[in-house]
Amino acid sequence: MSKDGKIIIAGAGIGGLTAAACLLSRGFRVQVLEQAATLGEVGAGIQNSANAVKVLDSLGLVPEIAKVAVKPKAFEFRRFDTAELMHRIPLGETHEAAFGAPYFHIHRADLHDILANKVRSLDADCIRLNARAEGFEETDTGVTLKLADGSRVEGDVLVGADGIKSAIRTQIVGPDQPVYTGDIAWRAVIPVSRLPANIMDVVSTVWCGPKKHAVVYYLRSGTLFNFVGCVEQERGEEESWTTKRPWEELKADYAGWHPTIQTVIDAIDKDSCYRWALNNRAPVSNWSTHRATLLGDAAHPTLPYMASGGVMAIEDAAVLARCLDSGDAAPAALQRYQRNRIERTTRIVNGSTDARTLYRIEDVEEMRRAFKEQNLSKSRSEWLYSYDPMTVPLP
Repeated sequence: MSKDGKIIIAGAGIGGLTAAACLLSRGFRVQVLEQAATLGEVGAGIQNSANAVKVLDSLGLVPEIAKVAVKPKAFEFRRFDTAELMHRIPLGETHEAAFGAPYFHIHRADLHDILANKVRSLDADCIRLNARAEGFEETDTGVTLKLADGSRVEGDVLVGADGIKSAIRTQIVGPDQPVYTGDIAWRAVIPVSRLPANIMDVVSTVWCGPKKHAVVYYLRSGTLFNFVGCVEQERGEEESWTTKRPWEELKADYAGWHPTIQTVIDAIDKDSCYRWALNNRAPVSNWSTHRATLLGDAAHPTLPYMASGGVMAIEDAAVLARCLDSGDAAPAALQRYQRNRIERTTRIVNGSTDARTLYRIEDVEEMRRAFKEQNLSKSRSEWLYSYDPMTVPLP
């Protein structure tokens, strides 16, 4: 695609901003449209393995990220009541030596700020706020994004990076058909000062138990502690990261769990417990048209059970930028991008769904056997962490 053309990105989340930074760094003209009135990110922690960090490194962002991130030593899986170690994936120096980049825990807001600052350093006027996408029109030569305020933005390519409720996705893929997983998710962030010293080593721990699991790790240079709890519940509820629920319900959900989990829950601000429904969406076989495509959750909504949803959006951004910079005409470049991302992202979507079953095995002997047979350290090393979005062949 010619760099005289213009690329429109709907959505200024982590995926959209990474795509903008990758494209601007390659000399493209980019306009990012964000529906919010202020630029920011909600949520808590995000895990970035080497395959995503290589993209951020290509943008020169790793030194800045390292100042506010945490480098975990390992990914651990422990039994909910005894803390027995079921499996351990080495991270830290082992991960960096094997895959060529660090593994980071970082607060979503911190990563979002770093990416936004990078985009604005490349083009101060790139991001437009109060601009909610409602749909698009396309011709053989271009695309027009229609906004809720009645205005229109014309370009050569449109990238829908506007999340699971994407208007661009609806137009390309059709009406959304989410299926409730049977899980709700709790999230909270706790100042480490509220917790006992050395409550946990610098690792990411998945506590595995019947009908629920919990994930905990450090953020923001070790000053914050991230808690995510996924619990089976008969009825779903709102699919929103900003809905609060009573702390007492969270406490009751984890009754009988290990004292470490009890200590963490007891330290949570009782007015800062967020809970939402986890819905599954089947992978699709096509997310592009002649002049428009999707990225991140808009393309392949992913459950959080493998900690790779954000990673896939960052990978998408790098591969899309490479395809548009390949010399192909825009329609061919979008097909190349999709062709090279669908199989991998589908594997992540399905693998994330399957991980829920592994974490919930009731019998301890059966859980030991399952973790041994699956050997997550080996399998994730072979295909997940070893992927390099900056150099992988793109046939």
